[in-house]
Amino acid sequence: MSKPVVRVVGLGPGPSDLLTQRTVKLLSTSTAARLRTREHPAAQEFPEIPSYDALYESAASFEELYRAIVDDLVALAKESGEVVYAVPGSPIVAEHTTELLLARSDVRTVIEPAVSVIDVACAALGQDPMTESVRVCDALGSTEAFRGPGPLLILQTYSPEILVTVADRLPRGTAVTILHHLGLGDEQIISVSSEMLPSFELADHLTSLWVSGFRTTGETMDDLVSFAKRLRAECPWDQEQDHASLVKYLLEESYEAIEALENFVRESPEGSDDPALIAHVEEELGDLLFQVVFHAELGDEEERFNLATIADSVRDKLTGRHPHVFGEVKLDSSDDVVVQWEQIKKEEKGRTGAMDGIVWQLPALTLANKVLSRARRTTVALETGAEAKDLAMEKIQLEPSTESLGAALWSIVVLANEFDIDLEGALREQIYALRHKIEAENL
Repeated sequence: MSKPVVRVVGLGPGPSDLLTQRTVKLLSTSTAARLRTREHPAAQEFPEIPSYDALYESAASFEELYRAIVDDLVALAKESGEVVYAVPGSPIVAEHTTELLLARSDVRTVIEPAVSVIDVACAALGQDPMTESVRVCDALGSTEAFRGPGPLLILQTYSPEILVTVADRLPRGTAVTILHHLGLGDEQIISVSSEMLPSFELADHLTSLWVSGFRTTGETMDDLVSFAKRLRAECPWDQEQDHASLVKYLLEESYEAIEALENFVRESPEGSDDPALIAHVEEELGDLLFQVVFHAELGDEEERFNLATIADSVRDKLTGRHPHVFGEVKLDSSDDVVVQWEQIKKEEKGRTGAMDGIVWQLPALTLANKVLSRARRTTVALETGAEAKDLAMEKIQLEPSTESLGAALWSIVVLANEFDIDLEGALREQIYALRHKIEAENL
C-alpha cells in the first residue's frame, strides 16, 4: 500500500504573476489543500483554501507551530490520500515545515519547484548567484557574527527587532542592501550602513537583505596562507628557510611586538589613539603573525601540521581550560581561574612537581617571577613583602658583589611578586626613560 502524499508547492516570493502554472493547477484542482499563511500577496488568489493563520496566534513557539502544521497535514493526507500544501516562496528555501515533513516516515513528501526569493533578489540586483558564489543565510539561525566573504543573501529578516540582531552580527559600517516587497507596487531597494538597519521600520515577511561582501578573519587568513605558499614557490630566500633558521626571526619579531605594545599602552591604560602608534602595533603583530603562518606552511609541506590544525588545537585546548565558560563550573574571581588553569594544565601534562613545565630559558626576571608564583602554591616558606624589603636594603648596604647584589635583586623580585608588579616591564620603562633623556639632550 502506497503512503499518503503531502505535495508542497510554493507561492513565490511576492507577486502572484510569479506563480508557476503547475502550482496554480494543483491548488485549483486539489480536494484537500492548505496554505501555511494567507499573509502573502499570491495567497489572495485562493480565497477558498483554508490557512494555518489561527495556529500562529495559539502556538507558544515557532517550533510548536510548525509541528502542529505538519501533524495536521499528515492527518489530512492519511484521510484524503494526498494534500497540497502551499508555502511562501519556494518549498525548499528556508521552509522548516518542509524539513519536518521530509523527516516523517508515515507520508511521502513531494516538493514542487517554485520561484524563490533567491531568484527574485538576484534578478533585481543583476547578480548571477553561481558566478558571485552567493551564500544564503538565516537571520534566525545563530547569534554569532556573519562570516565573509560575500555576497550574502540574509533571509527571515521580517521585523525591525530581527534587523537589530543582524546589525550586531555584521562589522560596523558594512554596506547592506534592503530588499523589500520585490516585484510589488511598493518595492524598495535601499542601501544603508549596517548600524542603520534597525531604523527600517517597514520590515516584514517580504523583506530580505543583501550584503555584497566584507573582510573577515577567515578570508584574510586564507589570503595570508596563500601569500606564504607563493613566497615558498617563487622567492629563493623563502625557499631556503626551515623551522630552525626561522627561530631567530620569531624571537626578534616577538620582542618588536612587545616594544610596540608597550609604547601603545604607555599613553594610557586603555591604549593610545595615536594613529602612528596604532599602525606600529598592527605592523609588529602582523610580522609576528606571519612567523606563525610561515612555520605552519612548512608544517603543511611536511604533511605534519598546518594553520587549520594549529587553530583547532589551541581552540580545543582553551575550551578545556575554560570549563567556567564552556562547562558547568562556576568561578567568582580571576584568582580562581588561575588556580583552576594550573590544575588543568597539571592534569593534562601529567605533571607531579611544582616546577614541572617551567621554561628555564626565560629571561631571569621573568623566570624568577614564574618560579615564585609556583612556589607560593607549595609549603616552601618565603619571606613576606615587608621582610623582602628589609633584606633588600640590608644587602644593598653591603660591599657590592655578585652575591650581595644578587640577594638584593632577589628580595626586590619577591617584593614585586607579592604586589603583582611586572619587574621586567618596570625595568624596561626606566631604560626607555633614560633613552628619551639622552635623545632629548642630543637634539
